[in-house]
Amino acid sequence: MSEPHQASGLQGPWRRVIYVTIYEIVAIIASSLLFVVIGQQPGESGVMAVVASAVAVIWNVSFNSAFEWWEARQSVKGRSIGRRVAHAIGFEGGLALILVPVMAWWFGVTLWQALAMEAALLVFFLVYTYLFNWVFDRFFGLPASAQTLV
Repeated sequence: MSEPHQASGLQGPWRRVIYVTIYEIVAIIASSLLFVVIGQQPGESGVMAVVASAVAVIWNVSFNSAFEWWEARQSVKGRSIGRRVAHAIGFEGGLALILVPVMAWWFGVTLWQALAMEAALLVFFLVYTYLFNWVFDRFFGLPASAQTLV
C-alpha cells in the first residue's frame, strides 16, 4: 500500500546531506559495537567502522541518486513496503559486495569469515535501513521523487 501525498518537506541536496550524516553517525557507533560483539578488537573495530562509513557515504549518495532517478519515472508514486524493502536490499547488498573484501583484509580473516561478519551486520543494517528511512520520511516528508502530483 502506498503512502498518501505529504507536504513537500526537505528536498534536494540538503535532504541527502542530512540523511547521510544522521544515518552514518548511528551506523559508526552501532557497527563498532557489533564488530566488538562478534570478536574483533575495539581499536580495529572503530577504524573499520569509520572506513565502512566512508565507503557507505559514497555508496549512499550514488545508490540513492540512482534509486530516486528510477523512482521518479515510475507511474505509481509513494513508498510502499515493497519499494522500501527493495531499496534496503539494493543498498545493503551493494555495500556488502564492496565491504567484504575490505573487512577480510583489515581483520586478517578469510573472505568466508568476512562474509559471516558481514551477514551478522547485514541483519542489523537491513532492519536499521528500513526503519531509518521510514522515520526519516515521516520527519522530513517524502522526497519529490515519491510524491504524487497535486
